[in-house]
Amino acid sequence: MELKNKRVLVTGADGFIGSHLVEKLLEEGCKVKAFCFYNSFNSWGWLDSLPKETLQKIEVFTGDIRDPNGVRTAMRNIDVVFHLAALIAIPFSYHSPDSYIDTNVKGTLNIVQAAKDLGIERVLVTSTSEVYGTAQYVPIDEIHARQPQSPYSASKIGADCIAESFYRSFDLPLTIVRPFNTYGPRQSARAVIPTVITQLLNGKTEIKLGDVSPTRDMVFVKDTAAGFVEIAKSDKLIGQDCNIATQSEISVGDMAQELIDQINPAAKIISDAERLRPQKSEVFRLFGSSQKIKEFTSWEPQYTFSEGLAETISWFQNKDNLHHYKADIYNL
Repeated sequence: MELKNKRVLVTGADGFIGSHLVEKLLEEGCKVKAFCFYNSFNSWGWLDSLPKETLQKIEVFTGDIRDPNGVRTAMRNIDVVFHLAALIAIPFSYHSPDSYIDTNVKGTLNIVQAAKDLGIERVLVTSTSEVYGTAQYVPIDEIHARQPQSPYSASKIGADCIAESFYRSFDLPLTIVRPFNTYGPRQSARAVIPTVITQLLNGKTEIKLGDVSPTRDMVFVKDTAAGFVEIAKSDKLIGQDCNIATQSEISVGDMAQELIDQINPAAKIISDAERLRPQKSEVFRLFGSSQKIKEFTSWEPQYTFSEGLAETISWFQNKDNLHHYKADIYNL
């Protein structure tokens, strides 16, 4: 599929990956409608931080992904939907699982139902590497077993299944996009890299973390956004799911230490029991296969982990960006 001049809708456009994807789609020559979560502050999330000339190119629609009427209204006269809207914080899913079912499962149902009825040309549904749970083998490919190790991952498995069922039942042209651990500017404070950076930049010398032994496959956010675009272009991936991964891994402890070395070598890591996941819920190893995305698209990561970290640190060092984060509390 050629994306230039396509009318595209991005749900979750106000979020971390969504805001970067909006920028990437504009570069591709798309006509972008950004679905942002309605709120009384009239905040468009991270889109508010984009240059005025960029915002002028975007049509903003505010609504709630849980509302089928609002979703259907937003999707009228759209060619391609990139569905990223979701609740994603794992700790918050332990005590508010109902909201994850409503947002992630029902929200996805609203998208695919409207897409079927409106004849949308292409739908990309965002999954997560968390659906795999702790690796049974590596690299983790798309046929790896699903293991719901948190209410969050269970809700995303459910959303993936709803999406797949609409392809199989109604021939809806969709692809399930499965990013591994994306990081970069604008990431929420509940993720490990912003957690470490914000504590360091606020002068803390004891960096509080949970378990530092798990490993993750880290993808810089601009590479993730490019992955979405390349997957959308590939007609060979319709009806399939596709990882966005670097096929490498690094432990949380080594990640944190690299940040400490770059920002304040005098700091040290201390364990905070509040940040530990329940033992059977912790995903200890994520190491994704990139074979499929490289076979069916032209995608290659453009950033090394060190390059991505440097750009991320630089962004956080801007006080206008850092003030959005509360380093003194544990962010669920």
